[in-house]
Amino acid sequence: MKTLRDQPSTPPTKRISVATPESLHWDMQEVQLAVARRAYELFETRGQEHGHDWEDWFRAESELLRPVSFSISEAQDETNVLVNVFGFEENELQVSVEPRCVTVLGKKETSVLETEGGKIEYIDWYPDQLMCAINLDSEVRPEAAVVELHAGVLEFRLPKASPRSATPEESAA
Repeated sequence: MKTLRDQPSTPPTKRISVATPESLHWDMQEVQLAVARRAYELFETRGQEHGHDWEDWFRAESELLRPVSFSISEAQDETNVLVNVFGFEENELQVSVEPRCVTVLGKKETSVLETEGGKIEYIDWYPDQLMCAINLDSEVRPEAAVVELHAGVLEFRLPKASPRSATPEESAA
């Protein structure tokens, strides 16, 4: 029988594969369209009264998307981004890295438990999706990015791009 001492003290770190920005942006369109549809429903519910479009959009986002918190730290040669994705597993997350942007898309899979009495579906109080694009101050090398999931936090280790050396024409100007 395993005891509490036999259990690892920290959950394992899982490497996340990085998708191409194009494929991730394509998947993001589905989420953006769902938000737009819900914002339009709110507009119609209010009797198509104009002037509340931002209010409708933000409410639709809050109903369909989990809030995402993140932090960014920079060193001489690397930018690190931590993104709170608590509750999502590695197979429920997609990420992409561009020279000045990190994008995260997550969609929870619904849990269904078959019992003798029927189905029990797990329902969470939070929306089952997240989506965020994080702009970076420094240019990074997407091909060298390392992305890992550890205890509900996505960690991006992003080597900075080499500063572009000035051409002789630019130096003379």
